[in-house]
Amino acid sequence: MRKLHSPLVYVVTAVMLLPIIWMAATSFKPPMEYVSTSVALLPDAPTLAHYQELLGRDDVAGKILNSLIVTLGAAALSLGVGFPAAYALVRMQLPKRLDAGFLMFVLLVKLAPPLVLAIPLYQVLSSVNLLDTHAGLIFVYQVYTLPFAIWMLIGFVRDVSPSYEEAAMMDGASLLRRLLTIVLPIMAPGIAATLVLLIIISWNEFAYAMLFIQTPSKFTLPTFIATLITEDETFWGRLTAIGLIASVPILFILAFFQKYLVRGLAGGLK
Repeated sequence: MRKLHSPLVYVVTAVMLLPIIWMAATSFKPPMEYVSTSVALLPDAPTLAHYQELLGRDDVAGKILNSLIVTLGAAALSLGVGFPAAYALVRMQLPKRLDAGFLMFVLLVKLAPPLVLAIPLYQVLSSVNLLDTHAGLIFVYQVYTLPFAIWMLIGFVRDVSPSYEEAAMMDGASLLRRLLTIVLPIMAPGIAATLVLLIIISWNEFAYAMLFIQTPSKFTLPTFIATLITEDETFWGRLTAIGLIASVPILFILAFFQKYLVRGLAGGLK
């Protein structure tokens, strides 16, 4: 069976890697090559000019730091709020209509287009002096990340047998102790999988970052990337170079959490 499937695996892998290879090759091409009408995968005269411009003049390191602050902050806040909400929905004996109504509200918020909530969010941030701040951006990212975190964590909480907690209750364990010593350790792979997916969602978010951040020094990577596409010119060299640079932090995070991600997603699909 493996031999029958191996050619298909190679074809699918090649198709998936081709855009990445093309982007990497373009980032090393001088302008005259990537605007040429001839199609060539590898550059004839490789150059590091695009990377030098990004790392020097455009302060990419600062944009990466901004994205890391907002991404990790939004993911941590979503986990911190989403886990108690998911646990309450699964363990607490809430009225069925309240349970179903809350889940439906969460789903509707998740499915709503970003611009639907843009005006009220703008007014809220302006009233609390969080407009054009990373803290404000972390707050508005909860529109994306918190509903997703709740829906993911509900499935993982259900996988934790109530009998473990009941036995701990018989020994006099408090709710906090049960959460820290029983529920969270069992849910560790699921929490890691949820964290990785939350990071990916926040890292790639563009609409709210563009609307609520006006100061260039506070731009996140997606907002900065948009500045490389203008009415007069598209800077393909720097655009492909920043695309590769923006992929590196996510690849490191995926590599670090790979074991937990596979176990968490496998458990969530059962």
